[in-house]
Amino acid sequence: MIPHIVAFGGGVDSTAMVIGLVEKKEPIDLILFADTGGERPHTYEHIQRFSNWLKDKGYPEIVTVKRTRRDGSLETLEQECHRRNNLPSIAYGFKSCSQKHKIAPQDKFLNNWEVAQNAWDQGIKCVKYIGYDSNESHRADNASKRLDPKYDFRYPLIEWDWDREYCLDVIKGAGLENVGKSACFFCPSSKPKEIIELQLQYPDLLQRALAIEDQAELTSIKGLGRRFSWRDVINAHNAQMELPFCGFDLPCECTE
Repeated sequence: MIPHIVAFGGGVDSTAMVIGLVEKKEPIDLILFADTGGERPHTYEHIQRFSNWLKDKGYPEIVTVKRTRRDGSLETLEQECHRRNNLPSIAYGFKSCSQKHKIAPQDKFLNNWEVAQNAWDQGIKCVKYIGYDSNESHRADNASKRLDPKYDFRYPLIEWDWDREYCLDVIKGAGLENVGKSACFFCPSSKPKEIIELQLQYPDLLQRALAIEDQAELTSIKGLGRRFSWRDVINAHNAQMELPFCGFDLPCECTE
């Protein structure tokens, strides 16, 4: 038996992908969500609702994994930032935050998952579904250049030619509206509009994001925005001033 695994991001694309797999009666043996500890409340609420939806359809519920340190203790990305007095790595031009808090916890779980182990012992690769939509074929092309001894990757949304707008329609048709964006509330890739929306929707989360920025020992960058601080954005907005330059040239690929 070939194990089929969903790498679930908690946002629009991966949700639509799973709905499509269910509707097309494609096999799913495991759905994994890696929790950085920094998602907005609407994402956690959606994951619970969607798990119930999957259960009603006879499919496995979503399994959540988290990063563990060498001593076995759990650590969120927010906690790591405070412990190390820094910002998420993407603010400095790297992407180790995704590697440590998204990819590694899933790999660790799968390496100890008996179903996958049995397949690998027989020389069988697992199939991993990835939710890139039809406008992200370049990401699939880049990933396909890397041969993986354990997994064959499928990109159903690209196979079906589903773009983001169609994904939204699919989710609505399944009765699962208000999925919302999945990303850390303090992600340095956030646009100024999203920072201001965070202040309006989740002011407590904004204060936690600013606390991360305030405690960081910064020399080469200005703050969570890399070229600008989030506090400057909020102060400018509150004073009804023109926002500082807020371009960011390194998107976070774990955002959905």
